[in-house]
Amino acid sequence: MSCPRCGFQHNCICNLEPHLQCPAHFVLLTHPRELNKDTNTGKLLVNSLSHCRVEVWQRTEPPAHLLAQLRDPRYQAYLVFPSDEQHPPIELSQADTDQPIPLFIILDATWQEAKKMVRKSPWLSDLPRLALTPQQTSNYALRRNQQDGNLCTCEVGIALLTQLQFTTEAAQLHQYFSAFINTFHADKSGHKRTY
Repeated sequence: MSCPRCGFQHNCICNLEPHLQCPAHFVLLTHPRELNKDTNTGKLLVNSLSHCRVEVWQRTEPPAHLLAQLRDPRYQAYLVFPSDEQHPPIELSQADTDQPIPLFIILDATWQEAKKMVRKSPWLSDLPRLALTPQQTSNYALRRNQQDGNLCTCEVGIALLTQLQFTTEAAQLHQYFSAFINTFHADKSGHKRTY
């Protein structure tokens, strides 16, 4: 029987799960195909960050709760996605608690799906785009056809925490992510790992 929280059957890593505090809010706009993938790292963010939730993307029905948040002046929303000519990149400085609460919308999908989600969601087009420039290459290798320079969902969260200068929290999340990556294949093979 797999752990309902971390998803592993032989190597539960829930005891390694950090409980992170950050004033920013994170929304994983998740493609329906990602919901049941055991390789999805978005659950690590949801398990760790106090202000992180999943909203399922539907082409014809945008999530009502998220749309209400985008209209709420208490929040400043950012779409974490590469910039283009119509959407120049913005600089992200440390979150100031006197300013609107940063609301980071992270597309939880394959790169191909994420591009379609942006193209087919006009309500995302007015959001300022935050393009991340990772300091190191991705450590995620659980799926085929990974493109150089792309990060998985959890690595995006780590990069955001680092840019917000929550370096301790970023390090704790990175440690949890590494445990997930290092445990994945052993667990799927039915092997018990020793830590």
